Amino acid sequence: MTAREATSTAEEAGSEPDTVAVGGAAVLGPAVGGPTVLGSLSPSRAADFVSCPLKYRFRVVDRLPEPPSPAATRGTVVHSVLERLFDVPAAGRTLAAAEGLLPGAWADLLAREPELATMFAGEEELAAWLTSARELLAGYFALEDPRRLAPAARELYVEHVLDSGLRLRGYVDRLDEARTADGLALRVVDYKTGRSPGPAFEGTALFQMRFYALLLWRTRGVVPRELRLYYLGDRTWLRVVPDEADLRATERRVQALWAAIARAHRTGDWRATPSKLCGWCDHQARCPAFGGTPPPLPAEAGAVPVDDAAPAVCEPEG
Repeated sequence: MTAREATSTAEEAGSEPDTVAVGGAAVLGPAVGGPTVLGSLSPSRAADFVSCPLKYRFRVVDRLPEPPSPAATRGTVVHSVLERLFDVPAAGRTLAAAEGLLPGAWADLLAREPELATMFAGEEELAAWLTSARELLAGYFALEDPRRLAPAARELYVEHVLDSGLRLRGYVDRLDEARTADGLALRVVDYKTGRSPGPAFEGTALFQMRFYALLLWRTRGVVPRELRLYYLGDRTWLRVVPDEADLRATERRVQALWAAIARAHRTGDWRATPSKLCGWCDHQARCPAFGGTPPPLPAEAGAVPVDDAAPAVCEPEG
């Protein structure tokens, strides 16, 4: 079981950063040795709100169920394989070894979530899906050689409470460390099982990487030397070399984003933002952009309810 699968956390809760509560929201309590926690934000939920505030509402406020997705489930399984791969001695980290880990990763996930079996009409469909997962693993091996790596951490949970009381949290797929003449060097690596985004969506993807870098800087006091985002679907990657000014700007953007989320909770104004990502959304039937009607807001919607769902390993659009 991976760290993500074993941990259930609240990703969103609380209020506007500079207030005690919004609409009577309960304070989460003081962080150890730090300010009182007023709310939490993860990269995945931040990305939801940036791409479409209404999608954020459906997931966090309404907590509407979403059917299992073959794409997201494949991402979960591939992430699990890539985590387990580094338990294999370095010389044995081959594509064949990774493919050998795939059936076990799928079986473990299916044992925990047996409803996933309903995604496939029969053995042929399942076999095709497993083949597509193998292709993604081959995509990873086209990007780097894991035999040459010694990750410091995999599926690393990182959390930090800003002075405002906003708690940032997230899972880093892989963290590489090296001791250099200039001190500790960190490299953050994130796997995406989809294809690389066009220019319109590249900024959102890199914002998520800077979010992780901000967390590591605030928790470890070290600005990561490099951020790598691997797209296994088309075997391409993005690279960022952040600096302190870059991460301070990211922190300001996160604070502004949380203020916008709190304002939406307070006013009930959750607007749909149609885009190419709508094709991945499970809520088109209730979305005004597609002629649907959202359900009434829960009575406690203005109080910024807690989202206690376990963090997702892979979003469908990722």
